[in-house]
Amino acid sequence: MDQTSHETLEQLTVGWREWVKLPQLGLEAIHAKIDTGAKTSALDAQDIETFGPIDRPKVRFGVKPIDGNDDVIIYCTAPIIDKRYVTSSNGETEFRTIIETKLGIGEQTWPIEVSLTNRKNLAHRMLLGRSAMDAANLVVEPSEDYLLQLLSFDVYKNVKTQSPVARALRIALLTMEPDNYSNGQLINVAQERDHVIEPIETTSCYMNINSITSGLHYNGEQLPRFDAIIPRIGTQITAYGTSIVRQFEMTGAYCLNTGHSISSSRDKLQAHQVMARHGLPMPITAFASSPKNTEDLIKLVGGAPLVVKLLRSTQGKGVVLAETKKAAESVIDAFRGIDADFLVQEFIAESDGSDIRCLVLGNKVIATMQRRAEPGEFRANIHQGGSANSVKITKLERQIAVKAAKSFGLTLAGVDILRSNKGPLLLEVNSSPGLKGIQQVTDKNLGEEIIKHIESKVFRPAKRSVAK
Repeated sequence: MDQTSHETLEQLTVGWREWVKLPQLGLEAIHAKIDTGAKTSALDAQDIETFGPIDRPKVRFGVKPIDGNDDVIIYCTAPIIDKRYVTSSNGETEFRTIIETKLGIGEQTWPIEVSLTNRKNLAHRMLLGRSAMDAANLVVEPSEDYLLQLLSFDVYKNVKTQSPVARALRIALLTMEPDNYSNGQLINVAQERDHVIEPIETTSCYMNINSITSGLHYNGEQLPRFDAIIPRIGTQITAYGTSIVRQFEMTGAYCLNTGHSISSSRDKLQAHQVMARHGLPMPITAFASSPKNTEDLIKLVGGAPLVVKLLRSTQGKGVVLAETKKAAESVIDAFRGIDADFLVQEFIAESDGSDIRCLVLGNKVIATMQRRAEPGEFRANIHQGGSANSVKITKLERQIAVKAAKSFGLTLAGVDILRSNKGPLLLEVNSSPGLKGIQQVTDKNLGEEIIKHIESKVFRPAKRSVAK
């Protein structure tokens, strides 16, 4: 008889402990102590993680069902019905997650509420409280045990421990342009993989900074806890955007790129200093503040032609080629006249208006393309009218790209390399690389690779072993 309503359950006499099963959790045998002194039932749980929408939250947790054996762990998922303080029979109070699941004793099954807690140091992995007992009209015979169906831990013999795999993640996409191609790809892939991804307008976030709880608010409401953050912050809001990313880091969320790594890569002067410190090859670069140094500045990079770059330029904007010394002096004077910070850089003529974009994810290059400037233009950026085609890179170019991303601490980076007579030269490292051009050229699902990488960092696989 498999009953699901306590109104039809027959009265059962149970001992002070019994074999029980929790079929909806995949727990086919577990010892439970029957405790009339406790109101709420309790289950030993570890790695407790909540996820899912606010109106339908779920929890994932691990259970070691065999007393005295920590080698077998079963990962379970259940809806959360409440979170509340629970006082144990020994008087200790703890804030616990409450779930509802079916309990089986003997031949009867009915739904019960269970609190998740750490019972590692207790004799039984589960405790059955008064609420569950009253629902099934149980009568306890305190001098007896195992009066009903005898189960066995043998049900776990051929079960390898599961990894806490495929579950819904809650991901925040920090962006001011949720509808652009790259963000659309990430949103589509995340949703296809059953994750909850929420575009968050970066400048609409604000922070509560203190030593006890550091939260974030958005449009008048406190943001929930996210599993992961994908920062795609425009250069115009780098300072504020990276402060928001740092705040998310404080909440324990996995950030695809950290606030510090984004800041370092966005400041072109600091970026070149970082690259030089790590011994990365790059065009000769110079920087000065005083107009008295203009002539020597030009000499440092080998004279004209040379390139002048605004420190806050992006997508090729604010980058000027000065073909003569006089033109170089004019451009430098013009930039100084508007109090703009800029770099002067060696011009690599043999690159012939082309560069290579390497998309780095983690410790590898996952896609490459060659960008070529349109006729009469030296900037190879696609946003400046350039074209792109697939390209194979050398082992050295691959090593430089990965090392460059690592030098800034970037997990995801677009690394631009020039091919010169001196070998590959690092041009720039982008912390929010676009996916459109390189995805179309390579025909790869780059959004999927990025989401899979996030999953690999957020999920915590358990060590696999066989139950004994």
